Amino acid sequence: MDIGQDGAGLRERKKLQTRIALSWAAIRLTVERGWDNVRVEDIAADVGVSPRTFNNYFSSKAEAIASRHLDRARLIAAELRARPASEPIWEAVVNAVTARFDMREDGDRAKDDTGALPEVSHDQWAAGLRVMLAEPAMHGEFLKAGAIAEAELAAAVAERTGTDVVRDLYPRLVAAAVGAALGVVMDHWVRTNGSAPLMSLLHDALGRISAGLPDPRTPPA
Repeated sequence: MDIGQDGAGLRERKKLQTRIALSWAAIRLTVERGWDNVRVEDIAADVGVSPRTFNNYFSSKAEAIASRHLDRARLIAAELRARPASEPIWEAVVNAVTARFDMREDGDRAKDDTGALPEVSHDQWAAGLRVMLAEPAMHGEFLKAGAIAEAELAAAVAERTGTDVVRDLYPRLVAAAVGAALGVVMDHWVRTNGSAPLMSLLHDALGRISAGLPDPRTPPA
């Protein structure tokens, strides 16, 4: 065994765990206290690190919160790259999204392959999502995270379809459609207080897009 490589892997895992812990602390404290009553110092203290350590990972409280959305989107891009080559593009996209956006009723256990994701209840995740979508101070950071996520997904689509992410329209169009579907579904889920399972909404939205968004008044053939 290469001890050096093993040690580097452990350090990277520890850094990832710290990053995720800071992100969830930012979300939880904001839900509990309100946006204006949470400082970077509070988030760092909750995780047991210094404010300087927080700043090594995030430039602001908003970035720490938005990172949960960005990390999940990056996992979707990674999953798309791992899907079997025999899957048609939209089938692969739907499978990638549902595999890495696994919001079960018993909590958030989206696969991250690191063991770094903590146990988070359904209610905690919903409250955090409301903060991301409803807090005006979050809008800019949330849009920034979405743009980065869309670019990464477009690159994965380009690799899978043999297109060029710069020259060709298709990969960015697919990524934008997926990003829009995720945004609409999350907003709808929050506004309706989770009246329908989020995964069912995702399947419905992506299915409609892959079918060309037919008029819902038109009966199926």
